[in-house]
Amino acid sequence: MRLAAAANEAYTAPLAVSGLLGCKQCGGGRDQDEELGIRIPRPLGQGPSRFIPEKEILQVGSEDAQMHALFADSFAALGRLDNITLVMVFHPQYLESFLKTQHYLLQMDGPLPLHYRHYIGIMAAARHQCSYLVNLHVNDFLHVGGDPKWLNGLENAPQKLQNLGELNKVLAHRPWLITKEHIEGLLKAEEHSWSLAELVHAVVLLTHYHSLASFTFGCGISPEIHCDGGHTFRPPSVSNYCICDITNGNHSVDEMPVNSAENVSVSDSFFEVEALMEKMRQLQECRDEEEASQEEMASRFEIEKRESMFVFSSDDEEVTPARDVSRHFEDTSYGYKDFSRHGMHVPTFRVQDYCWEDHGYSLVNRLYPDVGQLIDEKFHIAYNLTYNTMAMHKDVDTSMLRRAIWNYIHCMFGIRYDDYDYGEINQLLDRSFKVYIKTVVCTPEKVTKRMYDSFWRQFKHSEKVHVNLLLIEARMQAELLYALRAITRYMT
Repeated sequence: MRLAAAANEAYTAPLAVSGLLGCKQCGGGRDQDEELGIRIPRPLGQGPSRFIPEKEILQVGSEDAQMHALFADSFAALGRLDNITLVMVFHPQYLESFLKTQHYLLQMDGPLPLHYRHYIGIMAAARHQCSYLVNLHVNDFLHVGGDPKWLNGLENAPQKLQNLGELNKVLAHRPWLITKEHIEGLLKAEEHSWSLAELVHAVVLLTHYHSLASFTFGCGISPEIHCDGGHTFRPPSVSNYCICDITNGNHSVDEMPVNSAENVSVSDSFFEVEALMEKMRQLQECRDEEEASQEEMASRFEIEKRESMFVFSSDDEEVTPARDVSRHFEDTSYGYKDFSRHGMHVPTFRVQDYCWEDHGYSLVNRLYPDVGQLIDEKFHIAYNLTYNTMAMHKDVDTSMLRRAIWNYIHCMFGIRYDDYDYGEINQLLDRSFKVYIKTVVCTPEKVTKRMYDSFWRQFKHSEKVHVNLLLIEARMQAELLYALRAITRYMT
């Protein structure tokens, strides 16, 4: 009850402030704040997400009792309710696991000191130019006693953290290139060496924040009101605005259109859903009738892997990192390159040889107790999460579709499941969806609202957020598999 009361105070505090300043709507006059010269912050944007109408998010959060408890716990742990939490509100079971894992990584006992954890979060988010996460963790870093000089650039941080820059870079953009030599370089750096336990903690943090950057861009998360880009100031002379407008939602002139599909008729998007449902039925029938040979399955994987190289957006263009973000990492020109570039062959990563369940999980749990269990639970919730709905349809088995999304992401990273028919991916995922998936996972800083709107146009926003949960967990697992395999090879 005490936590809930604290969270409730956070919601109602602005109302108390508006009562002091007053206006015609809230019981006072605006002349007081004009005389005091108070500059009133006004949120820029329309709620927690630029892609999702604010009213939908708030409605979900207000209706669910479980959400109130989660909000209270999150507020007690972080002293805030950030926009990522508010967007994840669509899926309370996942949100609970996510918050529990993140709290453990950042605040509970572990190999790394608290300020190192937040600085590693800054380094990871900066690789994708995610100023939203960078700003959050700059504040947290200072709050736990971090040295402000480190924020002037990675070169001002301890050499031990600087040495982590190479692993951060490769893990974020081309994890298939990680070798045991990368691991050895960190563990045998004389006075700047990492212990195995510290390194596993760092790897988990890096993969967590690379993936969270994907979610931030993929769902169009808006900057927090107290951060750069999250607010502006109306001059005191403006007569039609009061601080109470912040609390009642009257802070924006332009309303986000409810229908996310641009220039697409309802009937067209309806038929897209029906076509997808029919393909799922046909694939299920084919599965029941015959099973492809191992040779055919391997061939289909290679075809899908090659085709994924040619999936790119027509909006694709270079994004130049802002100085305040790029100073937290080195080699700003280093970015994503497709797994199989011309003239370069990297062996396929076979899950049957090294997988999370049999290898990665136990390694993490051994070197960083309990974290393997928390991550494993989060993976399973994201992968198995279903409400048995698809757009307007109910009682639908979506397992085939969820598996296609997960395995397509791993395919882009060169990871193959011997028992999966990759021919299903082209049947279930159309080009606009593949463009969105690849952009969110590989170059999230390039995601646009047009990409978000263009896939699954008849589906609810909650379903698109669900897709993003699958994308970030599949990405995190892929990065972990490459990093943990390299650590295992070093150890053996």
